[in-house]
Amino acid sequence: MSGYTPDEKLRFQQLVKLRRQWLKDQELSHREPVLQPKPLGPVAKFWAGFLEPKSLWRLYTHKVYKGGVFTLTRLLIPAWLAHYYVKYHAAQRPYGIVELKPKLFPGDTILETGEVLPGLPETHGHH
Repeated sequence: MSGYTPDEKLRFQQLVKLRRQWLKDQELSHREPVLQPKPLGPVAKFWAGFLEPKSLWRLYTHKVYKGGVFTLTRLLIPAWLAHYYVKYHAAQRPYGIVELKPKLFPGDTILETGEVLPGLPETHGHH
């Protein structure tokens, strides 16, 4: 007994045909699904109108965006970098940049205030 019987072959062919038809029926046409469009709310109406190509608001918003990007990248950031460099690297003021505070000892004079540091108190400890 090798192979299918004629009845089994017929049944198998019918099942294959039904499966193929079922899969083909699952495909939607370009007209489906047939649903009534929901009315748009106020926010959705605004965005639908705003996002239309060549709308006035879209053009102005794009101009403002491009101007902001230009201002930030071509003016503000380079100005900040130049200010930072001049303030911390090119300034020749005394103590404008303090990389290491100078050591102060008793009797030294503080340059900014002209104050003289007092001497250390005498202690008679064991340390």
